[in-house]
Amino acid sequence: MAVASRPLTLEAFSKLPEEEPPLEFSDGAATPKMSPTGRHAALQAELVKQLDRSGLPDKLVRAFPELRVTFGGSSYVPDIAVYRWQRIPVDADGRIADDFREPPDIIIEIASPEQSVNALVRRCLWYVRNSVQFALLVDPADKSVLAFCPDRQATAWRASDRIDLSEILPDFVLTAEQLFASLHHA
Repeated sequence: MAVASRPLTLEAFSKLPEEEPPLEFSDGAATPKMSPTGRHAALQAELVKQLDRSGLPDKLVRAFPELRVTFGGSSYVPDIAVYRWQRIPVDADGRIADDFREPPDIIIEIASPEQSVNALVRRCLWYVRNSVQFALLVDPADKSVLAFCPDRQATAWRASDRIDLSEILPDFVLTAEQLFASLHHA
């Protein structure tokens, strides 16, 4: 795994070949993205399904799992990036572009057991300082979803609390309890 030991520029980082797990770039350093666990993958799949179920029929939003987004001088691969329909980058043929260089409307990060929740909180704060409307941090260990928005205090959703994305996706109906219930295999 090639991880730079001296400061990189975003331009130099963008020329590195893609790796598995993907590298992310921030503060002059390239670091590998944490490989997802089973619970992480199940939550990610459930969220993408619910977001697309609510946003695709009327062409409101589209959810992209593991999409590289480059903006604000950094390049991350969030667990889910959600773009309003009219903001999805397209190429000259009208197909979805390969490179996404504008901030998503919603970014979702899902904590894995080995990850620092504080580091993910800092990342979510960075996202909203750099034009992301909602940064959600899903914590399976705590069964909570933290929502970060510009110019507002963070909000915690647990149990029967609705994950409220109504500013972007008015018909999105999912509670924290319903999300974490997707982890049960019965």
